[in-house]
Amino acid sequence: MFRTIFLVTMALTSGAAVAGTLDDVKARGTLNCGVNSGLVGFASQNGAGEWSGFDVGLCRAIAAAVLGDPTAVSFFETTSSSRFTSLLSGEIDVLARNTSWSFTNDVERQLEFAGVNYYDGQGFMVPKSLGISSAKELDGRTVCVQADTTTAPNLAEYFARNNMSYDPIPVETSADAQELYLNGECEVYTTDASGLAAIRATFQNPSEHVLLPEIISKEPLGPVVRHGDDQWEDVVRWVLNALIAAEELGVTSTNLDEMIAGSDTPEINRLLGTEGILGEVLGLKPDWAAQAVRAGGNYGELFARNIGENTPIGLSRGLNAQWTDGGLLYAQPFR
Repeated sequence: MFRTIFLVTMALTSGAAVAGTLDDVKARGTLNCGVNSGLVGFASQNGAGEWSGFDVGLCRAIAAAVLGDPTAVSFFETTSSSRFTSLLSGEIDVLARNTSWSFTNDVERQLEFAGVNYYDGQGFMVPKSLGISSAKELDGRTVCVQADTTTAPNLAEYFARNNMSYDPIPVETSADAQELYLNGECEVYTTDASGLAAIRATFQNPSEHVLLPEIISKEPLGPVVRHGDDQWEDVVRWVLNALIAAEELGVTSTNLDEMIAGSDTPEINRLLGTEGILGEVLGLKPDWAAQAVRAGGNYGELFARNIGENTPIGLSRGLNAQWTDGGLLYAQPFR
């Protein structure tokens, strides 16, 4: 009897797990992508309601790979507390938002991270007028921190480890934090270092605010899908890998057609679908990866255009450089 119940339960679970997100997206003709409610450089809207940013670029690459159209995306604004509910409820197909790949987010929440598209770490921002140059000088300060994120426990552990105290000011969104911080209701703002750089770039006088040198945690950020939908997880993972591999292999949005016409490098040919059956195995067209790159460029192009050193955000590649350049960025082989 127990065995029968177990097998039935497993069958039902298996049926539920194979939710068919890929088929749903194809049938709908639109990718529903969850993004930050407004983080310049990563995901934000202009006055005409048009979305742009590093995470937005990944959403468009997925849509291009699956649907052949990078504009076939509906963007859903999510907060730190609503993002997982939106994903688990099926409202969105993928979450492409500054979300850390941690044990809790992976195992306890029963989510699947399809890779890392930005290696980050938690930092601190303070007004330059405070004269503070190190996080070790923050004892007794008021700190704006978002709830329902890894940021809050990281903050508590760091201050405890350094025998310091602080007065936490919980916030729901980065917009709330910015308002409180600029109004002086909290002296310190802590979140991912990339987020701090993005937020500071929107201030009227960015130079009046200092990003402290300490990075107090590991925050590998990446796209998230629902647990158990293996085919869809594969699609999202390999679209991200395609953008990373394209940069490593020298495939760009400007030389893409030339590379498709013929390359002496077998991996480039497999990546772009002129050899092999990788697209068929994924349930996509042969040129899926080429479409992903065409949508907005390879990883390096997306980085440089949205958050790189020549943008107001001003981020260096750092850990997000290719592994061949001393960074952590590494795509699994296309073979």
